[in-house]
Amino acid sequence: MTNYQTSQLHEFLKSRRSVMARNMTTPGPTESQIKDLIEIAARVPDHGKLAPWRFIVFENEAREIAGKGFANIHKQNVPEATDEDLQLEVNRLQRAPLVIGVVASPKAHPKIPDWEQFLSAGAACQNLLTAAQSMGFAAQWLTEWIAYDTKVASLLGLNEKEKIAGFIYIGTAMEPPKERARPEINDVLTYWPSQ
Repeated sequence: MTNYQTSQLHEFLKSRRSVMARNMTTPGPTESQIKDLIEIAARVPDHGKLAPWRFIVFENEAREIAGKGFANIHKQNVPEATDEDLQLEVNRLQRAPLVIGVVASPKAHPKIPDWEQFLSAGAACQNLLTAAQSMGFAAQWLTEWIAYDTKVASLLGLNEKEKIAGFIYIGTAMEPPKERARPEINDVLTYWPSQ
């Protein structure tokens, strides 16, 4: 029988909570902390050691430059977009001092399907989110329309097989996050075979 002890990590995971990007401010992680975050993000299950993901860091003025690109694409997609709509796009990545895009980058392999590699990229998002929060930062995993638009993918240098798994917004919380409703365990748990 295993001696079960509750660790600090266990307690942290039980209380982990995202902070909305719009509720973040400076400071964000330092260059050294960003490298640490990426190292942790890459320590995910990766069948075949394919590293089927990569990371794009948006900080400082790069957030505005990317946002202007998003606004131009949004204007192409929605010609009737208002100036206010376009300004929202310019500011999209400026809601937090640091945004890290996680790109699912599947590699051709005879035994490892793309789906499994996409799951590994999702795990990299979760590791990045959890690592940032464990360092005391606020973090949120978002996709929004920019994760699914082919013109945005081209702007960010993705190839035709790559997809955005998520944008992880990281900063300092302006206020503690409020707890939200969680599913009842019995609503999401079954044992096989069912009784």
